[in-house]
Amino acid sequence: MASLDSVSLAILLGAILVMAGILSSLLALRFGAPLLLVFLFIGMLAGDSGPGGLSFSDVQNTYLVGSAALALILFDGGLKTRFQSIRTVLAPSMVLATLGVLLTALVTAPVARYALDLNWTEALLIGAVVASTDAAAVFLLVHAQGLRLRPRVGATLEAESGTNDPFAVFLTLMLVELISVGDSSVWHVVMEFLRESMLGGIVGVIGGRLVVVALNRVALPQGLHAPFVTTAALVIFGVAQIFHASGFLAVYLAGIIIGNHPTRAHSSVVTFLDAATWLAQIVMFVLLGLLVSPYRLMDSALPAVLVAFVLMLGARPLAVFLCLAPFPFNWREKLFIAWTGLRGAVAIFLASIPMLVGLSKAYLYFDVAFVVVIISLLLQGWTLAPAARRLHVALPRADRGPRRVELDLPGQLEQQLVGYAVRPTSLFLRRGLIPSWSKPTLVIRNEKILTPAEAEPIEAGDYLYLLAPPEKAEALDRFFVDMQPMASPDPHLLGDFLVSGETSLGDIAQIYGVSVDPAAAELTLADYFDVHLDRAPKEGATLPLDAIVLVARNISQGRVNAVGLRLPQDGEERPPPSRMGTLKQKAAKAWSAVAGT
Repeated sequence: MASLDSVSLAILLGAILVMAGILSSLLALRFGAPLLLVFLFIGMLAGDSGPGGLSFSDVQNTYLVGSAALALILFDGGLKTRFQSIRTVLAPSMVLATLGVLLTALVTAPVARYALDLNWTEALLIGAVVASTDAAAVFLLVHAQGLRLRPRVGATLEAESGTNDPFAVFLTLMLVELISVGDSSVWHVVMEFLRESMLGGIVGVIGGRLVVVALNRVALPQGLHAPFVTTAALVIFGVAQIFHASGFLAVYLAGIIIGNHPTRAHSSVVTFLDAATWLAQIVMFVLLGLLVSPYRLMDSALPAVLVAFVLMLGARPLAVFLCLAPFPFNWREKLFIAWTGLRGAVAIFLASIPMLVGLSKAYLYFDVAFVVVIISLLLQGWTLAPAARRLHVALPRADRGPRRVELDLPGQLEQQLVGYAVRPTSLFLRRGLIPSWSKPTLVIRNEKILTPAEAEPIEAGDYLYLLAPPEKAEALDRFFVDMQPMASPDPHLLGDFLVSGETSLGDIAQIYGVSVDPAAAELTLADYFDVHLDRAPKEGATLPLDAIVLVARNISQGRVNAVGLRLPQDGEERPPPSRMGTLKQKAAKAWSAVAGT
């Protein structure tokens, strides 16, 4: 009976842990990634060195759980990544994800060698274990802290953090093999890297396309789409690993492919994976905490702290500035990207590999990684939002978006029903703006269902349902969030939409239906400010462009790099009705291009 009681106790404790994880998601919106450290300490307290007294040394199962959790985290990150938003930063992101990881490891290795009394190969393994940024920590912090980063910076961070884990895993495995076998060559390492990358890419692309086909053609019962996709992600990871390919690269690419194709139940899949990845991180941190011995940590704590500070303040910034030197990033953007190199569960997960294969000093790698992660999440994690604002890479952000209801329509994949509560000062109600690719379908008022014609005019408090493409549904949020009240037009107003200063006048003319001189169509918005202002542009400077107003929203090195597009305010002179109709129809086309900003 004692064994049955122990099973019941395990079920009870596991259920309490899961419930705590679900409730902690509310706190995560405020505190971000450092909240995960709570579960790391829970694992430590439950371990044999804490009050719990639980003896746990199952590295194999920890590695198994960690692999599955990391695969789901990367898949979820890929699923939310819009290829349109990252394709312009693929080159710098790939350089950071490969050369950047290698440079970080190489710069960290000498410090680890002399501080921890290791040989060069062992020191380089320490560098490789802590060299990559953690996708889960970066994704969680950026969203949880409500940061709205400049498009180029945000896209670079997401693409880098999603793709550098495979290279870090590869580098760690190669060094573990070198320490174990004692013989290897540069040619062997290069060929292994190319083989794993190519095979991982092939498996990911094929697997992602097969999942898209299965989702759209197989009539699964309602509610099974999300578990099917989650399981499929793990199948893709497992197949890639069996063929000695990069399973982590495969699931990330599969997520990008699935997320960028129209599929059934897309919103429910994303919601389910959000919950699954959050719980996976919690389980991962608890298990890793169980493996930590506070008494053992004391022997390497001070050298590990030195490694952590050299990594954050020296190795990562140097790697970022060197890797991004050929690309048009200013020093503020580079500095922020360097500071956002958070270390998370991935580093501790990689440190468990030497323990799994039984290397000497295996626990030393694990303990150093543990200290580095704690310092990184505490120091970098809690200062991420202030750093973004101080370095001017965080754009102004409105209140969190309105609650959005998404319903799939049987029989087709191109449209879904998206519903919102109409707020009193929303852009939709105040200006009548609505994207041309969306179509109002029904209105609920006082518990009655009306057609848009019957409900005309739409009133505050109504619930409006629109048909919209699934991949663009999130872009509708902008039109249903409350706008800040203004007594008169404010020259510092963000504008109805925000675009890059490198957007051409020709593109603006095509999207908004305004007239520009054909000879000036190739000018960028930044060039337009330089040409028409008799002094260096300042934040808030305005220039008219036919029926709209351009607002200089952000200045960098004397150039306008973010421009607000302001449509006519109430009481301002408006273009003729026919032109205003064109503006209202075409204005939101820009949002699909800039929604990621």
